[in-house]
Amino acid sequence: MKNIMSLLQEELSAAFEKAGYEKKYAKVTLSNRPDLCQYQCNGALAAAKQYHKAPIQIANEVVDSLSQSDTFQEIVAQMPGFINMTVSDAFLADFMNKMNEDELFGCDKAEQPETIVIDYGGANVAKPLHVGHLRSAVIGESIKRTARYLGHKVIGDVHLGDWGLQIGLIITELKHRQPELVYFDESYAGEYPAEPPFTMADLEEIYPYASGYSKEHEDYKEEAQTATAELQAGRKGYLALWQHIINVSVADLRKIYTRLNVDFDLWKKESDAQPYIPQMVQDMKDGGYAHIDQGALVVDVQEETDTKEIPPCMILKSNGATLYNTTDLATIVERRKLFDPSRIIYVVDKRQSLYFEQVFRCARKTKIIGEDVDLIFVGFGTMNGKDGKPFKTRDGGVLRLEQLLGDVEEQVRNKMADRDMPEDVLKDAAAKIGLAAIKYGDLSNQASKDYVFDVERFTSFEGNTGPYILYTIVRTKSLMAKLQANDIRVAEDAKILPAQNKTVTDVMLALSKWSDTVSAAYQEQAPHKICQFVYELCDAYNKFYHENKILANENVAERDSWIALSRLVGKVLEQAIDLLGLEAPDRM
Repeated sequence: MKNIMSLLQEELSAAFEKAGYEKKYAKVTLSNRPDLCQYQCNGALAAAKQYHKAPIQIANEVVDSLSQSDTFQEIVAQMPGFINMTVSDAFLADFMNKMNEDELFGCDKAEQPETIVIDYGGANVAKPLHVGHLRSAVIGESIKRTARYLGHKVIGDVHLGDWGLQIGLIITELKHRQPELVYFDESYAGEYPAEPPFTMADLEEIYPYASGYSKEHEDYKEEAQTATAELQAGRKGYLALWQHIINVSVADLRKIYTRLNVDFDLWKKESDAQPYIPQMVQDMKDGGYAHIDQGALVVDVQEETDTKEIPPCMILKSNGATLYNTTDLATIVERRKLFDPSRIIYVVDKRQSLYFEQVFRCARKTKIIGEDVDLIFVGFGTMNGKDGKPFKTRDGGVLRLEQLLGDVEEQVRNKMADRDMPEDVLKDAAAKIGLAAIKYGDLSNQASKDYVFDVERFTSFEGNTGPYILYTIVRTKSLMAKLQANDIRVAEDAKILPAQNKTVTDVMLALSKWSDTVSAAYQEQAPHKICQFVYELCDAYNKFYHENKILANENVAERDSWIALSRLVGKVLEQAIDLLGLEAPDRM
């Protein structure tokens, strides 16, 4: 199904050609003056240079050939050469009915589906998720869902950090506290215990303590570095402890990601890339890409056209140890081998842009990945408190994500205290509304920008907020429930009639942007565009709902048309919030 802009462009293309001009000038856009018209074409201004004519003359010739078209209610040439268009009510209603009949509401399934890997977790084992992990998870989840909706094969990978010094620190501290554990007996040849010698709560206390202690005691830090090296060299007792750490951590992480309505296809870890490193390093040496610089193995990635310095990409330290660069490059090798993707998308803090520039350049230069694969960095800004600084607890600590979810859910429950509904219904609604407050508050901002997390504003049931969006969806559900209660039967395939007033037209115009919105959100990795669409549609629908008596309308054909339109609004909104990783309750 063609989107509305394509249909208009087809008509204008034919008109430009009929008037003797190239159709490339027939580009249609949304009007930047909605008080004058709905759509516009500025092609006559550009064509004037090629054809040595006044723009208004070209515009008038194009408009004249379209004066009898049923598509337009009004099409006029405006000085100095704009073509202003308002579509006919019949054309718009016909487009709504086609949307209603289409499985994707007018979006086109990809003719050649891509295989896409999205790296959007990045949590470390042995540490709880905190607010700093929120943006990667919710932005990445929306990008994944949008790509999948359009028919692409998408693999979401949590990509856990599990192979660094933090593991050595935990092992060292455990050894100090419980030296009798069999994991530290190098002569032990039996089976290691199935149950871990710690809980997630223990890990959350052990790691910060060990990390802080190592900064003040060099001998302790060296012991942890040795433990890390022995783990990576394959010491059995340490590998068994490491596996315990992963199992305990992943169980906790899954619980929080599930509450966020975030789901990963892969729970891959940094360590999974280790088997690919030796051959990758050898290939870099054999290909003449890597060289020794001050004892370290590096690949130069600076280009002649660079206006700023891009440091070399370090592959191995002078002592032969690997770095994040090494494992990230080896992970690309692994992803290429396992999935052969055409895109790999990294959803990461924008402050890591230089690092990923180095990694991407190194991957291309060393032929790890070809030019046919897009490596895409989606850098997001920080989530800040009202003071404009990264979000912290009142005592200055980093807020756990679980606590944030609980706090916001409680605020929502307090705002709904006067609602007359069963406890289980209230609990379900508060959880969904609280999650919408957090995720919509985040996603409605352009990913690359910092934003202020304002709990009061985000939990408001009015304005451009998650609760307001869900409230509108619940309103459409309530309307459908009233149909049943009043024994009003409107067929699922009931036709949407041409608009009877401006509020109806505005709802249709808002709906008509769906396919363009989803396409742009996918191409630009921009969930905020879906949020913008959702808010505009909710705003238009609520005005329509308030200004028209839907069920009480005595004109049955008109009433059924409005119900069919409301049904379409509800379906599209539910699909839209699903792309954002949200769900609407049945009652609010």
